[in-house]
Amino acid sequence: MDWLIVTVFAGVYFGMALGRWPGLAINRTGIAVIGALVLLLAGAIDGQQALASIDFATLSVLLTLMVLSSQYAASGFFDWLGNRISHLDLGPRGLLAGVIAICGALSAVMTNDVVVWAVTPILIQGVVARGLDPKPFVIAVACAANAASAATLIGNPQNLMIAEFGQLDFVEFLVACGVPALIGLLVVYAVLIYSPMTRNALRVVSHAVPGSDAISVSLDRPILSKALAATIAVILIFILVEERALWCLLIVAMLLLSRKLGTDQVLGRVDWHLLALFCGLFIVTGAMSGDDVIAKFFHDMLSTFGIDQPGILVGVSLVGSNTIGNVPLVMMLLSLGPDWSQSMLHGLAVFSTLSGNFLIVGSVANIIAVEQAAKAGTVISFTDYARLGVPITLISLVMALGWMTLIS
Repeated sequence: MDWLIVTVFAGVYFGMALGRWPGLAINRTGIAVIGALVLLLAGAIDGQQALASIDFATLSVLLTLMVLSSQYAASGFFDWLGNRISHLDLGPRGLLAGVIAICGALSAVMTNDVVVWAVTPILIQGVVARGLDPKPFVIAVACAANAASAATLIGNPQNLMIAEFGQLDFVEFLVACGVPALIGLLVVYAVLIYSPMTRNALRVVSHAVPGSDAISVSLDRPILSKALAATIAVILIFILVEERALWCLLIVAMLLLSRKLGTDQVLGRVDWHLLALFCGLFIVTGAMSGDDVIAKFFHDMLSTFGIDQPGILVGVSLVGSNTIGNVPLVMMLLSLGPDWSQSMLHGLAVFSTLSGNFLIVGSVANIIAVEQAAKAGTVISFTDYARLGVPITLISLVMALGWMTLIS
């Protein structure tokens, strides 16, 4: 069965790189699920092995963060925040700094994809009302969300996997990864300010007074208060508790107990496709790591390649994140790579996350931002994004590499 496992693994990760299988209207989630089913039906992995390979702790925490985000959305918080950001009484550069700072702060405590999805549409509306080109602001939202999400264990899905794999401490992770994340935010601002592509765009301002056309957005304060309390509880769980999964699911149960929001409203915003993608990839990579011959081959190859060296890990993260994606990359490396030290896991989290800013396809957050912009009438091409994303990523990675080398 070795050949079948390798063939399925290659086919699935080929699909991750292309985003589909040629000639078929299937996305990454479908590819991962089909790959897992082929292995199960062929007997390459049995039901118990498949269940054992799924990291239910990571899925539980990710589900909790999704439900938590749905609470914020239901309270009107994201609409209110996007409206307030776009109508700040600041000049274009000040507004850009505000967008980066606020979206970055939010992405450190909730999944970056949700922040980008929620903030982008109403931000575009407010920026256009000022007479500004929304392109740099949309790219700023995506890049800031990616960069800042590297700071915490709950900032993005790959960090959650790394946290559960290494049972990492929340505070130690923040100390190690918070600095390159903050530097990444400063790099995003500097590149956007000084890039020839955006320099003129940030000078074009209408005569409208910022805030004069602000839309009245109401907040459901009881729901918002409940969401804030749950957020604090999640952070405390990650700081104080070792068995995080069950306690996080308890928070989900508490959020489901509501007089205003029905269960379908709370769970309706959960990205079940992403959870299914994770399950499929867990099974496929689990089959690879469960085969002693294959696992030893990859382990020896990655060790010989020098994956434990920060410079090599940066290169692997940059290439892998912008081909197969940072989540599949991290899952593969954790399953098949060498023995991971704490400093290596910190580096993997930072490098794989910052690498997501390189191209549109490098991060789900980038794709969401571009798609949301297109719906609002703003087209950001592959080249438009790359002209900013490439320098942002390369500078951020060099800075991060220096920091990680210094503290290791």
